Amino acid sequence: MTQAFALSGLRKSYAGFTLGPLDLAVDVGSVVGFVGPNGSGKTTTLRCLSGQIRPQEGRVEILGRPADAEAVDWRHDVAFVSDEPAFFEEWTGRRNLEFVGRYFDSWSSARADELAERFACPLEQKVKTLSKGNRVKLALVMALSRDARLLLLDEPTAGLDPVVRSEVLDVLWELLESGQHTIFYSTHNLSDIDRLADELVFLRDGQIGERAPKDSLMERWGQISFQLAGDVPTMAEVVQARNDGEQHQLVSRDVQATLARLSDAGAHQVQHSPLPIDEIAVHILKGANHVAHR
Repeated sequence: MTQAFALSGLRKSYAGFTLGPLDLAVDVGSVVGFVGPNGSGKTTTLRCLSGQIRPQEGRVEILGRPADAEAVDWRHDVAFVSDEPAFFEEWTGRRNLEFVGRYFDSWSSARADELAERFACPLEQKVKTLSKGNRVKLALVMALSRDARLLLLDEPTAGLDPVVRSEVLDVLWELLESGQHTIFYSTHNLSDIDRLADELVFLRDGQIGERAPKDSLMERWGQISFQLAGDVPTMAEVVQARNDGEQHQLVSRDVQATLARLSDAGAHQVQHSPLPIDEIAVHILKGANHVAHR
């Protein structure tokens, strides 16, 4: 399968922080959620991918082409939406769109008008008067009207009201129907992950800690309640445990393994249920090797 992008040995250092080295490849047609706490390096990774900053080491490829600073062809296939988009502040939203549209053969003014209406984006106002939410809307209209094959989104629904946020996610789903577009996005709104992503990459302290399909995570992780009079066996896959006398409740990153051990230990009234993907993400980011007792 064709790769939308590939990072090989990517490294970027700042005072007190180093991103990478990262090795990461994403196939065309994928929707990958990039999850991590503030300061983990998500935005730096996205800016390296978009060509806004240059890594000190490593290689970036976009659709099989080196993302060289001197080349321009690969840039037409990439659209980056930041959580703090930059515009000509004294111009209206429409004038900003018209200006950018001149540089892309794939630009569609009709598409821009359609999206602006769907997102309730006020194109006739000067950008400097727009709220943060409306600035994000304008940035999304600008990116999606280019028909770029790789969308890099940094907090794409930040500042949006629930109705517009839902509309944005609908548009992104529609974009994926052709199978020719790829979305790689970071978000703190973990409910977006459940609706949009089919794979998650977890970044912490500049390093990728885990990568897994969303469905696989939801199959493996779960919450288990049971009764046991004796000691609960030690289980490496358990990340949270609490008890009230003989009544116990666990969160496990490998439900089937935990259920087997509890059966061997003689536990009874055992029940288990899946965890929402946002709770799974929180446990992974906290560090699943640490067991929290409550």
